[in-house]
Amino acid sequence: MDQALNILVARLLAQRFVLRKDPLARRALIDEAFRESLEHRLAECGLQLLENPYAEHIAVALQPHMEEWVFGEGENWLSNNMGLPRDGIALLVVVWALIILPKRERQIARVEAGNEEQGDLFGAEKPIEHGEGVALGVSEDALYADFGKVLGGKMRFTTNLGQLSKLGFVVRRNRMIYEGPMLDLMIDYAKLAPRIINGALADILKLTDTKIAADAEVN
Repeated sequence: MDQALNILVARLLAQRFVLRKDPLARRALIDEAFRESLEHRLAECGLQLLENPYAEHIAVALQPHMEEWVFGEGENWLSNNMGLPRDGIALLVVVWALIILPKRERQIARVEAGNEEQGDLFGAEKPIEHGEGVALGVSEDALYADFGKVLGGKMRFTTNLGQLSKLGFVVRRNRMIYEGPMLDLMIDYAKLAPRIINGALADILKLTDTKIAADAEVN
């Protein structure tokens, strides 16, 4: 077991993430004793395992109490520990909302993209799907057209998108933005999803309803 643990920890540190279908990653997810040993080994170094059943990868991150010791104080650390500027964080949240929120709905319903309207009596018994079958990409051009001006303009948008790619949050291909290995691991769905759904999206829907009502009165 020690050698397997050493290999997995070394790979997680060197590669930053490992596919959950990898044999050692699968062992960490289904072998309770191996999982406990892995978490103990990481905790000794101030690290913690990142994984959730909806993410295609597993990774490691600093334990919260170690963040200040590693990253120190400063403006970037106060807002995040990835060195992202404010407009970069905003872009990350927008991309997360556009990719992860609909992906999670498909995974929970056990349907692939394009088949959302088709019911499946035994859908709940299917394994959770990962990859582009449930996580659709977002057009860079469309994203910039919708949010570019409020995210700092073309240069800032391009720079921040490149930084998100380097950090593993997104993958860019043919002017499309796809889920990166860290997008569904580094951001807490349980905390962020309600804020987006009940906050920003609720405000947008409210404004839309108001506009519809106003148009109806005019007509």
